[in-house]
Amino acid sequence: MKVVAFNGSPRKDGNTAILLKTVLKEIENEGIETELYQFAGKKIHGCIACLKCFKNKNRKCAFDDDIVNECIDKMSRADGIIIGSPTYFADVTSEIKAFIDRTGYVSRANDCMFSYKVGAAVVAVRRAGAIHTFDTINHFFLIGGMIIPGSKYWNIGYGRNIGDVEGDKEGMETMHDLGKKISWLLKKIGAADKI
Repeated sequence: MKVVAFNGSPRKDGNTAILLKTVLKEIENEGIETELYQFAGKKIHGCIACLKCFKNKNRKCAFDDDIVNECIDKMSRADGIIIGSPTYFADVTSEIKAFIDRTGYVSRANDCMFSYKVGAAVVAVRRAGAIHTFDTINHFFLIGGMIIPGSKYWNIGYGRNIGDVEGDKEGMETMHDLGKKISWLLKKIGAADKI
């Protein structure tokens, strides 16, 4: 089993990465392979709704000039997908929005290819707008037929400067718990597949 986490922050190793690493550490503790993929410094652009993915049906975006097809390949191979984003004007970053639009179209064009995978949203926020960011990511998982585990609270960590989220005790506890819930769910799904 494998879980891949995507950090949609343009800041490498910032608060969103800290939250994601906390979740992934718990998953690793359960013997599940993990990978953190950070968008910082990488090229990604928005969807132009050309709909070539529906014509080609090759599990790829027609545009191969950025990271999207690499991400789709990682998502295809994973059992669990975590998407992390800081909150920008009460929503996801433009990088995550481009990622959602393009991977979502490709998935739907290919019989909802991420169905039955486990999906979880992780959000960093300074003060407000995190719930909308959380909802945006979860809507992507739900329309794709994915399974979303809960935690002790919404998967949100508060902090502005790098490292501030580590001082959010409830947020960090939520991330630890989320990692445990993802692991539990993946093991249950894996066991069900073998019945």
